[in-house]
Amino acid sequence: MGKVIAVANQKGGVGKTTTSVNLAASMAATKRKVLLIDLDPQGNATMGSGVDKYEVPKTSYELLVDEEPIDDVLVHETSGGYDLLAANSDVTATEIKLMEFFAREVRLRNALAPVRDRYDYIFIDCPPSLNMLTVNAMAAADSVLVPMQCEYYALEGLTALMDTIGKLAAVVNPDLKIEGILRTMFDPRNRLAADVAAQLKQHFGDKVYRTVIPRNVRLAEAPSFGKPAMYYDKNSNGAKAYLALAGEIIRRQESNKQTQVAS
Repeated sequence: MGKVIAVANQKGGVGKTTTSVNLAASMAATKRKVLLIDLDPQGNATMGSGVDKYEVPKTSYELLVDEEPIDDVLVHETSGGYDLLAANSDVTATEIKLMEFFAREVRLRNALAPVRDRYDYIFIDCPPSLNMLTVNAMAAADSVLVPMQCEYYALEGLTALMDTIGKLAAVVNPDLKIEGILRTMFDPRNRLAADVAAQLKQHFGDKVYRTVIPRNVRLAEAPSFGKPAMYYDKNSNGAKAYLALAGEIIRRQESNKQTQVAS
């Protein structure tokens, strides 16, 4: 059964969508079967996947509100080689509509059930707020990947996010874990970034990925061409970093499986 990872942080501008798109593409490049779910009404992950959010016939709205079968909603042709559940401004209404339903927190989990064993990895790009869409993502996910910049306010926000994840886990998903903490837009010349990175390692240990995503112009440019960085400039430091992250996640999962078998 596919591993479901929610990419989440309540703070905006930390690289959630960049991470979702480029990690999905990197996993697909390793011959894994990947699904990317865009739950953000801005639809940036959709556009970054080479899919026009203004032209896409069906989105997360049809899946979560109208309960259309997931196979009727998915987009199979993307620039990153993965399947996509698209989003656009229609998804804004999903938040309001979901309040009318019973068991509204688990509608995404239930909708994914028929296709989970079809994928190796399912990534969910969450909106930058704690709303019903984010709650659905957390309820459906096995774990949460947290992208964050190495700055003081981000470190403060991370504590609040961890508290939120803990509370959500208790209510909607007792098995929810922290997949890892990813340092994004990292500039090694910045002393504060190095200090924050050291504090992260001290507090969260091996939950902090060894892979660091650098501040990289190609990563910023790629979405305007509707491509993940590896298909825009495969030699860029940003593209190489996300491939390295994909490898690190795969190795961690295989190591965890071996540990479980041994025990």
